[in-house]
Amino acid sequence: MLRSLSAGWCRVVQATRHPRLPGDRERGGNPVELAVALPAILLMIFAAIQVAAVFVARSTALNAAQSGVNAQRLHQAPEGAGEARAAKFLEVAGDWLVDWDDPGPSCAATATDVTCTVTGRSLSVVPGVSFSVRQTAHGTAERWTAP
Repeated sequence: MLRSLSAGWCRVVQATRHPRLPGDRERGGNPVELAVALPAILLMIFAAIQVAAVFVARSTALNAAQSGVNAQRLHQAPEGAGEARAAKFLEVAGDWLVDWDDPGPSCAATATDVTCTVTGRSLSVVPGVSFSVRQTAHGTAERWTAP
């Protein structure tokens, strides 16, 4: 009885084992596969980080432009209040948007409208690659009107 149980157990173990195929004697295939796939994986990771950096830079530029519009659209706001507010925002916002101070934020105000534009470059994960960012915000100027 014990002999038949052990023989049956051996057959179960042999049936569940991975069968060896002819030519399956090659070892070290996993490191080679990893060496082939790793550059593609790293490229996808760096691309995802770069896309995120571009979106954060765009968001930073848009928030600075909106801040400039909010400062310039006030009733009797002094000339240059929007540019100063946008520049102050960008100084404390961090380095997500670089080279924004080369031309600087620009705001154009008419009797009824205010438009502010912020330009710069996004941080780059890949050296030598540059992604330009330009965001514009628009608002109405506060003024007295007849009823």
